[in-house]
Amino acid sequence: MPPAPARRPMSPAGAGTDATRVASYNPRVSLSWLVTSQTLGGTRLYPVQNRLDRETALRLWTEANTWFSNEQGKKGRIKAGQLADLALLSADYFAVPESEIVHLRSVLTVLGGRVVHGGEEFGPPAPALPAPMPDWSPVARFGGYYRAAELQQDQSRFAAACGCGQGCAVHGHDHAAALGANVPASDARTFWGSFGCGCWAV
Repeated sequence: MPPAPARRPMSPAGAGTDATRVASYNPRVSLSWLVTSQTLGGTRLYPVQNRLDRETALRLWTEANTWFSNEQGKKGRIKAGQLADLALLSADYFAVPESEIVHLRSVLTVLGGRVVHGGEEFGPPAPALPAPMPDWSPVARFGGYYRAAELQQDQSRFAAACGCGQGCAVHGHDHAAALGANVPASDARTFWGSFGCGCWAV
């Protein structure tokens, strides 16, 4: 269902995740979809006019959800007298490009005034994470959600160690970067370039 038309006056609406078989538990994936109307693969599902602005999307995830649990005025906002539940993100949700919303992560999470998660410089006050559940979850094997910035660093190191004598004039030299890039595969002319691709010659 397209998000904007679904929000009718007098109809409470909230945002959240679903079972891991159909959606990620990562709230930034949902926020990204609400703001961009694009899937993780970049497919635009709905017209641009059906997208939500960032504040509305965030409010659906926070304050709007309190109606469903009969906790209006108790949580959902950073305000005196409400529960101290908040997350400090790796970058400013309101300032990053839309394409980067999905890559944001919490570096500090506080629930009820207690630190329950800490990353980077906020790691020391955080308790140890419990084992992922269910035990077959990909998070148990890979240690967390996909981190694009770390992958780019690995790709740069790999490409620098490659040692090829020349690079493709269309797609560039970085083999590893090409694997993780947003390639315009739906447009053959853009993908192959004006004079054809020379990756085979590298």
